[in-house]
Amino acid sequence: MNTEKKRHIWTPIEFSEKWLETPTANFDDLAPSWYNKRETLTESDEDYKEFLERLKREHAIETGIIEKLYDLSDGITETFIKEGFVDSYIGHDDTNIEPGRLMSYLNDQFEALDFVFTFVQGHRELTIGFTKELHALLTKHQETTTAVDPLGNTKQIPLLRGEFKKYPNNPRRKDGTLCLYCPSEQTESEMERLLTIYEERIDGGTNSIIVSTWFHHAFTQIHPFQDGNGRMARLLSSLIWIKAGLFPLTVKRTEKSTYIKALERADGGDPNPLVAFFSETQSRSIDNFLNFRKEIEPKDSLAEVAAVFAEKVSELKLKREQQRQKLLSENRQKLFDKTYEVFGKLNYELAKALGGKDIEIQLKSVGIDDEKSHWYTKQIVDYAKTHNYYFNRLLPRFWFRFIFLIAEDKRYDLIVTIHHSSYDDSVMAVGSFLEFFDEKANDGVEHLDYAGATPINIPPYKISVETITPKLLLNVENYVRDVVKTGLAVITSEIE
Repeated sequence: MNTEKKRHIWTPIEFSEKWLETPTANFDDLAPSWYNKRETLTESDEDYKEFLERLKREHAIETGIIEKLYDLSDGITETFIKEGFVDSYIGHDDTNIEPGRLMSYLNDQFEALDFVFTFVQGHRELTIGFTKELHALLTKHQETTTAVDPLGNTKQIPLLRGEFKKYPNNPRRKDGTLCLYCPSEQTESEMERLLTIYEERIDGGTNSIIVSTWFHHAFTQIHPFQDGNGRMARLLSSLIWIKAGLFPLTVKRTEKSTYIKALERADGGDPNPLVAFFSETQSRSIDNFLNFRKEIEPKDSLAEVAAVFAEKVSELKLKREQQRQKLLSENRQKLFDKTYEVFGKLNYELAKALGGKDIEIQLKSVGIDDEKSHWYTKQIVDYAKTHNYYFNRLLPRFWFRFIFLIAEDKRYDLIVTIHHSSYDDSVMAVGSFLEFFDEKANDGVEHLDYAGATPINIPPYKISVETITPKLLLNVENYVRDVVKTGLAVITSEIE
């Protein structure tokens, strides 16, 4: 009796309605700022061109690391992303394979993504022939792949470049489980089915985040090539995003575990974690671009720097259109009004829950035009540095504060600030931090001395004020509630 454990990864390709119910809020709430910015971009925009080149190089590096083709140190990774693939930069301990082979892999992976951009610009149709063409380019310098014979032994076999698999490519996990992908004899028909459903969904207006994620998952279930399927899945997902005017998909080495677990959850019928992960990666690329500025090299002459400066000033003036600024101002006010309402609810709920517990709670709110709106500038700067984004202190902001007076000589302030993030004037971040006071010098709350700050460790929630929707406002309310709940937990843990 055959007792071998098997796990069926592949099922006949279809698009389940579950995919339409998956969460894309991380992308949806930031995307309007990118769409607005994209309208002003040209192919000659230096910042945009440089950012895309760096993103392509990062994709090329990380996609091979994910597949264990090579390792690359963090230091040389940063250098390669910024400067390009130059083999003379590689140190003795920077990689685990021969530098020449490393450079071949990196260049192949970069050229494959570059080819995807060219494909999109040429308005070509996504076909079986194109996927094979892309695979051949991606694996141009990969001669072999690992195969498993019927007895479970591994061996190196020639890689079929640009051809679908002719033999099973089912991997065996450490626990002995055999993972079954699409049989080779059904690969061609399943790929045709995949492309047909993809076209139907794109034509039907399905969210491109969802389509790209579904396509990626379905492609990995088929596993049509003998090797390179993970890299191909990320390239084809990137293609779908690039056609939608978005950035290519990059999964970092530090995210591999989250990525694999999300794929496995999708294998089991739950696509939510995978869509949320893809949504977050696209949102990260948008946020990184809106925070990106190409460094001006010291070798540039004063005249060249002045010319760049003048160009940037002109661009800034063009953006300050009165109608758009009026819209942004109205949307900031909507955001303040909603947050004010949320804090009012929370104040009532806390007072009710803590009534009779000898804890005094005070709530303070400061709006956009209030003379105290500039308070907490240093704290916001520190918070932005911690979470790696640019805090634009020249644009409007507002804040809310809960004061918890838990003893005559001990007080905690929980501050939630909504301020502008990135160089784009429509992106705002909701952030938070906790301060505490003690050693009472005189009577009254305001006379307690500042004793320090305690991190809440909740990343900022970034949103676009180009468009304020009820769903966005609900997301903000849920985020603020999480902040207050977590802040109270931190306070509780510190009380002796």
